[in-house]
Amino acid sequence: MNVLIIEDESATARRLQKLLLEIDPDIQVLAIHESIAQTVNWLKLHGEPDLMFMDINLSDGLSFEIFTEIEVNCPVIFTTAYDQYAIQAFKVNSIDYLLKPVVKDILSESIRKYYKLQRPAAENKLDIAKLALALGIQKPDYMKRLVVRYGEVIKAIEVKDAAYFYSDEKIVFMALKEGKAYPVDFTLDHLEARLNPELFFRINRKFLINYHAIEKMISYSKSRIKVTLNPPCELEAISSTERSGEFKEWLSGK
Repeated sequence: MNVLIIEDESATARRLQKLLLEIDPDIQVLAIHESIAQTVNWLKLHGEPDLMFMDINLSDGLSFEIFTEIEVNCPVIFTTAYDQYAIQAFKVNSIDYLLKPVVKDILSESIRKYYKLQRPAAENKLDIAKLALALGIQKPDYMKRLVVRYGEVIKAIEVKDAAYFYSDEKIVFMALKEGKAYPVDFTLDHLEARLNPELFFRINRKFLINYHAIEKMISYSKSRIKVTLNPPCELEAISSTERSGEFKEWLSGK
């Protein structure tokens, strides 16, 4: 999950960032801004994050002005020392309203609320797909081959030969069972949607793994699972907190 923090007190912003990473190490804080102007400029250049944490009283006015200067569609969790803005906050994409000082347990509940709000659409889409398959309306159209380029060479590789896919420095690589790795022209989101879910599972934002590439698994902190892959990878493959439950179900064949 990519997060933007809008907070004009640097110590408060750092504390919030620390709490977020303690709750879920897969959360990535893209930037911290202290003003309306900085936030609007950043959003115009980079687009929206998955979630924004927003103080109300900023260095150049009330953060509600952000919504009048630019269209914002992503959910917002407001963090403020004042309770009189709650009604106004829930008119502008707010999914929660936390009073300072923010407590870790309450912040964790807000994160869970965010994930719950994101989940229904994906679950409904999956149910519709399963129903269509059961009724024979459509057949699964999973990707069978990938075309890779290295230098001037172009090569088609069978998906069944892929041990896992991983993202490193914004480049997605396909690691083959034989040990070689090639960059591919697809995002992990696209691959997750196009590969057979019986064989491949997205354990976190950086890894999409083949069941047969799992060499060993050990319990990790916060109910996560650390996976040893074959062939080995220099990056650690650890299931994210929100995916660990689904990962265990996938491993059991559900």
